[in-house]
Formats: sequence, C-alpha cells, structure tokens
Amino acid sequence: MSEEEFDVTPAPMDERKRRVFNDIDQMRPHLIEMADYIFDNPEFGGAEFKASKLLTDELGAHGFAVERGLAGFDTAFRAVWEHGEGGPVLGILCEYDALVGLGHGCGHHMQGPGCLGAAFALKDLAEAEPGVAPFKLVVYGTPAEETQGAKCAMLDTGYFRDIDVALMMHGSPTTCTDVRNLADKTFRVTYHGVRAHAAMAPERGRSAFDALLVAFNGVEFLREHVPDDVRMHYTVSELPGPENVVPAKAVGEFSLRAGSKTTLDAVVVRFEDIVRGAALIAGVTYDLEVSKYFFNKIPVLRLNELLMANAKLAGAPRIAPPRKKTGSSDFGNVMHEVPGSCIRVAFVPVGSVAHSQEYVDAGKTEAAHDCVVYGAKSIAGCAYDLVRDPSLLVGIRDEFDEMRKELA
Repeated sequence: MSEEEFDVTPAPMDERKRRVFNDIDQMRPHLIEMADYIFDNPEFGGAEFKASKLLTDELGAHGFAVERGLAGFDTAFRAVWEHGEGGPVLGILCEYDALVGLGHGCGHHMQGPGCLGAAFALKDLAEAEPGVAPFKLVVYGTPAEETQGAKCAMLDTGYFRDIDVALMMHGSPTTCTDVRNLADKTFRVTYHGVRAHAAMAPERGRSAFDALLVAFNGVEFLREHVPDDVRMHYTVSELPGPENVVPAKAVGEFSLRAGSKTTLDAVVVRFEDIVRGAALIAGVTYDLEVSKYFFNKIPVLRLNELLMANAKLAGAPRIAPPRKKTGSSDFGNVMHEVPGSCIRVAFVPVGSVAHSQEYVDAGKTEAAHDCVVYGAKSIAGCAYDLVRDPSLLVGIRDEFDEMRKELA
C-alpha cells in the first residue's frame, strides 16, 4: 500500500473551520508564552513538574476535567471535555520533556501549547455554534518520551483505549507525516565477575569487562545475519574501574531496532543468547534489564492525508512527502492500539537533525512560534473534519485494522 493510494481532502474552508482557525490565531500570544516558558524551564525523565502544572492549570481553567498522576508518572495527565452524548472520542497527545544536557533539542516545548490551542478552539466552536455534532475531547499529557516512554506504562494501565483516534504534533525540518519508523528494545546488561589484582593474582579474577567486550563482538558477528532494516547499537554505561585490577562489574547498554515488532522480537532471542554466551566465556554472571520497548507505528494513510490537508489549508511551510526512515517513539505503542498520526511542522532548516543544538537555537524563533500555531490548526482542522463527516472515521478504522494485520 503506497502513500499515493489515498487522497483524503477536507471540504473547502467553511465558516466553522474558519472560526476555529481564527480562534487559534487569537490565542497565539498566549500559546507562544506557554511554549517559551516550557523552553526556558527544561525538564526530563518524568520530572516535568513545571510544564505539567502549566498545561493542567490551563486545561482546568478552560473547563476540562483533569486527572493528574497516571501510571506511576506524577507529571502525566488526562483532561476531558464532552460536547453532547455520543460522537467520536478525539485523543490529542502532547509531550513536554527535554533532553539531559541539551534542553529542548527535540522541540517538545511546542507540543503542549499547540495541542491545547487545538482543544480550546474545538471547545469554543461547540459552545458558540448551534448544531455542531457531539464529540468528546481527551487531552493526554505524556512525559519522559526521550527516556522511559510514559505512554507504554500508561497503555499498560488502560489509558488511550478510551479514544477513537490519537493526534499529535512535532517540530521538524519539513511539514510531513510518517509512514514508517523502527521498533526499539533497549537493554541494560550488567556483568558480575570476581575482582583481582591484574598483575599479582590475575588467575583469581573473572573479568566482567571481558564478558561485555565479548557481547559487543557477538553483536558485530550477528550483523551479518539479520534483515536489512535491523539496527544494533551499544555502549559502555559505567566505567569498569582502575586499569590494574580485573573488574568485578561492567555495565553496557544495547539498543536493537527493526522495522516491525515481530522482526525485532526474533533478533532479541539471538541477542539474549549472545549475552548468555559472553557470560559463559568469561566465567561471570549477569543481569539483563529491559529499559524500554517501543513498537513500530501502524500508519493510517487516510489519517496522515487528513492532517496534511489541514496543514496545507493552514499555510504551513515546506510541505513534503511522508517520512519513510525515522527513529523510534513510544507513540508507536499507542498506534498499535488506536489509529494515530503526528503532523510534523517545519521550523528548523532542511537538513537539521533532531536532538541537536540547531533545534535548541530555533526553539524561540518566529518559526517555532509559527509551528505552534500551524500544529494547533492542523490538529483542530483534522478533528473538525472527523466530527463533521463520520464516514471519515469509519474508513480510518477499517484501514487501521488492515494495516495492523500487515505490520504488527
């Protein structure tokens, strides 16, 4: 199935959608103020207390029922507002974590304000205009995407299963969506050996670091025997100690990626054999801990095109084809359960790489401020189309079911 197969174009700009877009324009100064505040106060790893409080306070002030502290994450939240009974349940997901040592080098500071702008404009429309069909808005705050991936724990405790569609926004060099990404399973491996003096009694020692080096080499030998879309990375997480002793502890981190969860699971079996074999060779024991497990996305091309059509309608810059080569995200786990899509809005120069100083330098520019507004309009316009035309959601769900069978 190719991305050209569907061309879902929303109805021409009607008065209600124009009202939604104009409402977001009126919110622009306040949305920018929120984005700049989050940028100036970078937080990460589930400790995004300032960002979470800012966003939840805003949601509460706008009449949303807010639930704070989800799935063991104090900074995760769920906010709900309902118009009438029945109709689609529209999920809007935002991230707000930064990167350790870099700040907002992935642009997550723009997501919360953009998502709130979309939600508030849809609520304002329903309250002001008679005859708007029923719908429910559920705004999810999802911390720690760069580290633990709170969406995974939230899924495990039952969240996200209450929505019909999951919408997100993200900063980018171009305005586009995704059709592929990589599943990612990250491991922390700790080898435990026997400490000894490296010169006086080396025979008494059992080197944990030898085991880690053997595991690294085992991964290198494995590279020849995996599918083309598999990626494998490793690093030393803790220094093994002085050079004149046989180290009793060595810690490494391994990240395995593949185009599908099924392919990745097969590679993981062989990786676990390597870890076990390295311990046998070095005569040590080991602990194997899964740090994170992000699934590949299940793309829904109808939903991608609907978001893109609204981004075009809003005037977003540098419209580009969908990305087919991307990294990994816990949003993939959500997209295994419900149809989802993320509109990526241009705000950095073409060729810029995420998790870089270029993203940080652009974080408070006019282009970044525009990104917040374009993202809000793209999400709000897409959600409005789903409310206006129920057949769109039916087609999206049918495609999702088909694609999940193919790509899960």
